Amino acid sequence: MSHTTITRSFLSTFNKFNHLLSNSRASRVYTGCSPPVLRCISTNANADLIVSILGPPNAGKSTLFNRLMCKETNRAYKLSSEKKRTKKTRSNARIGYRHPSKRSGGAIVTPVAGTTRDRRECIGRIGGTYFRLIDTAGVDGEKIDVAFGKRGKHSLDGAMIRQTMEAARRSDLVLLMFDARLGVTSDLAETVRWLRKISNDPNPNDKSENQEGDGDLDASSPSSPSNHREIVILANKLEGDRWVSSDGSSVLDNLAEISRVGFGEPVPMSAEHGEGMVDIAVIIDKLTKEKRTRLGLPLEDDEDERQNIADNAPKPLQLAILGRQNVGKSTLVNALLGEERVIAGETPGLTRDSISVAWNWKKNKPVQIVDTAGIRRGVKRERSDEIEDLAVLDAMRAMKLADVAVLVLDARARYVQRQELAIADAVVREGRALVIAANKMDLIVDEEYTKHDFANAVQEQIETRFPMLRQTPVVAMSSLYGDNVFKLMPVVFKARERWARVIPTGQLNRWLEEVLDEHSPPMQNGRPTRIKYILQTKGRPPTFLLFCNVTELPINYLRYLTRSFQDSFDMFGMEVRLVVKASAETNPYTSKSNKNKTTGVGGWQGRQKRFVAGLKRTGKPLQKGRRARHKK
Repeated sequence: MSHTTITRSFLSTFNKFNHLLSNSRASRVYTGCSPPVLRCISTNANADLIVSILGPPNAGKSTLFNRLMCKETNRAYKLSSEKKRTKKTRSNARIGYRHPSKRSGGAIVTPVAGTTRDRRECIGRIGGTYFRLIDTAGVDGEKIDVAFGKRGKHSLDGAMIRQTMEAARRSDLVLLMFDARLGVTSDLAETVRWLRKISNDPNPNDKSENQEGDGDLDASSPSSPSNHREIVILANKLEGDRWVSSDGSSVLDNLAEISRVGFGEPVPMSAEHGEGMVDIAVIIDKLTKEKRTRLGLPLEDDEDERQNIADNAPKPLQLAILGRQNVGKSTLVNALLGEERVIAGETPGLTRDSISVAWNWKKNKPVQIVDTAGIRRGVKRERSDEIEDLAVLDAMRAMKLADVAVLVLDARARYVQRQELAIADAVVREGRALVIAANKMDLIVDEEYTKHDFANAVQEQIETRFPMLRQTPVVAMSSLYGDNVFKLMPVVFKARERWARVIPTGQLNRWLEEVLDEHSPPMQNGRPTRIKYILQTKGRPPTFLLFCNVTELPINYLRYLTRSFQDSFDMFGMEVRLVVKASAETNPYTSKSNKNKTTGVGGWQGRQKRFVAGLKRTGKPLQKGRRARHKK
């Protein structure tokens, strides 16, 4: 591969990219206008192009994933609360991280090889083209051998390879990335050999499309499932152009060697600096149009129709699974989904990235369930382990964006630990609804000690140590065997309904009258405290405004009001925010600027003059409501 060939390739690709930007949608994106925030990519879910990123460990896959991820559409990675908090101590209790200013926003990226384990999905965008993007774990020869061996079913490496295989099989485009400075290593050769084996495997997504259609497709037809997967090689870590003209560089030899594997010419790029994105944009746009043409759909969706679908689509329930390490969070997610979606095992700390999975409960209730990393105390983490701090930061971000947070407990501990109380405190202070899942009950439950007894014991411990969370819903279960797992989702949806409930103002004030009759607020500064009325300012979380003649109420009386409110309106497992506001003592419609001015004959100065004149003339004050008229 010569310098002239590479230059011609760049010029040709740049001209194609300029042609891409000529359409209206792409030009809007690159002229600085933000695209509309959409919950769906297109009007037809089967028309979405699925792109997966594969390659050896430490090749830059997660860096490219974060660059291609659409920040506007993936709302889970834009938090306004993080912008307001600039102090380093941004966490409560024992949930801390030593790098508060470092915010990954997407997949965790570190120099350590093998950082990514699960496959992570999101909505990607490049130019004006939207697609579904999948980040995978690094593939090497040793992991492939373990995955197909006897120990592969129960090993971490085998689970990682199975996740990567599933992502590649479901993809329309596989971006095979490698470090161009290292060349074709044994790990890359094993990955290429494995991709050749699955390159002709039928795509599961194409099967669903064919079932919806006629169902009679010839294998030799251009729309057969075997022809729907494209593999493109990306030569990463090639910043600038010095590698082209350098005499001692072996990059050109490495590119020539990788071009002989049968997947075409490699694309030089740098995911860290954003170089080479032009070539990727051309490839993705081309394959997107080919897929839409194959399915008989227009090349572009109507913007009005897309926005209409996004507005009318039901909002999914955001569910975050939280807890300490090795309490069964990933096992619970797999039990709810009915498949091995995330890696689970006995080793603590398997989950690193917060994996978000779209799911339909009972086929008509959308749920966005997020599996998070285990949260340990900061003092128990290794100082040199930056990955765990970033994983905790990602877990806290998932909690902040959730509607309901499920705190998973380990039944073997026999009591609620301080770290779990700290997590519950962080959930409640953030304004989320809380549900407790007491897992691994099969290890302690017997004939004398039932599930109901175990759930009541957990509830009593939480109420004793955290009175604000009294009567929080507790579901005793065993996620490994699927016992009582089906009871979790009804409790979660009821918690979301209570959390988003809007109470009428009349009902609130009737409750306030009953509470004040039973126990009136104490006097402050020698005068009685009056609570005039109450109204709800917002839900999610429920927030109420108390109009009083004082600026604040005693904390013990606010606790009394909160307790009575929870009992009356069934607001358990969440924080009820009662805000006190001092109402105006004067008439708000009286203008202070007109206080000393007369308003005609009836002004106070005119009345004073008439009163004095009448008193001098008759010796008696004038009667009220009558004016003295002087006769000539």
